[in-house]
Amino acid sequence: MVRFGVVGTNWITERLLEAAAQVEGFELTAVYSRTEDKANAFADQYHAALRFTSLEEMAASDGLDAVYIATPNTFHAEQAELFLRNGKHVLCEKPLAANGAEVRRMIDTAQEHGVLLMEAMKSTLVPSFKMVQSHLHKIGPVRKYVASYCQYSSRYDKYKEGIVLNAFKPDLANGALMDLGVYCLYPLITLFGEPKQVQSQALMLESGVDGQGSVILNYDEMEAVVTYSKISNSHVPSEIMGERGSILIDKIGSPEHAEIRYNDGTVEKLTAEQIYPSMYYEVEEFVNLIQQGKKESDMNTYERSYVTMQVMDQIRQQIGLVFPNDSELRRDEQR
Repeated sequence: MVRFGVVGTNWITERLLEAAAQVEGFELTAVYSRTEDKANAFADQYHAALRFTSLEEMAASDGLDAVYIATPNTFHAEQAELFLRNGKHVLCEKPLAANGAEVRRMIDTAQEHGVLLMEAMKSTLVPSFKMVQSHLHKIGPVRKYVASYCQYSSRYDKYKEGIVLNAFKPDLANGALMDLGVYCLYPLITLFGEPKQVQSQALMLESGVDGQGSVILNYDEMEAVVTYSKISNSHVPSEIMGERGSILIDKIGSPEHAEIRYNDGTVEKLTAEQIYPSMYYEVEEFVNLIQQGKKESDMNTYERSYVTMQVMDQIRQQIGLVFPNDSELRRDEQR
């Protein structure tokens, strides 16, 4: 069994634990929260024996082997490195950190201490995405990738009333790019690698984060168009267009159904059976890697996480999206 701790007692942790309960080899043993009452209530709900209000004590504990981090983006790197230095494997929510320099540091720390670090990007690990990946050659040379993730935030109504919740706070490294755009970019980089050029624009909100944005990414023989929004909904599928046909993907953030539409009008379904919740597959991957003694995922690789964050750094620089973590980065560059 792999003994897990969770850092963050929010809705996404609850969803992960519901999925992880079906993963063979997963055992929840520890919960961290800033308050003792919250730690106890959450641990009681999910039957975890250990409760912590100190991250340092949790990281040093011999009662867990791995940790899942689901705190605001701005804290990912610092918290992950603490656990990595203490020999704990880390499954960290997407985006892996606030900028590329932090991701590089996290990777270096994991490799130095011989433990596993993996970005909890679920969409590249579900069965339907793997079907897309294995059948991509059938549509011939790819010329265009179009991905959209536009989801009206339940917290935007409060924002319009003058109440700025975490989803729209730049000091937590949030916003549309970090929360939704990453779901479009990570699969792109998984399938096609690093782009040659990035051009972006965004609608910036008064709080300092982006409400929505669009990006054109150029490759040698294709281009990608990515759109994302937290202030409007979209219901169109994402699409990969090749010279012999196109692959349609129902939801780029959590693919369930995909198909190839060939130029001659025939349609080939690519949907693989998905019998578990989407977050099951990232936990299964992570647990299997630990049990096999591997230090890096073959799918959610260090390189893909790093390149994705570097692209997001470029986008943020172009649209003027700045996080507190970036001031530390600038100080490091000036030394």
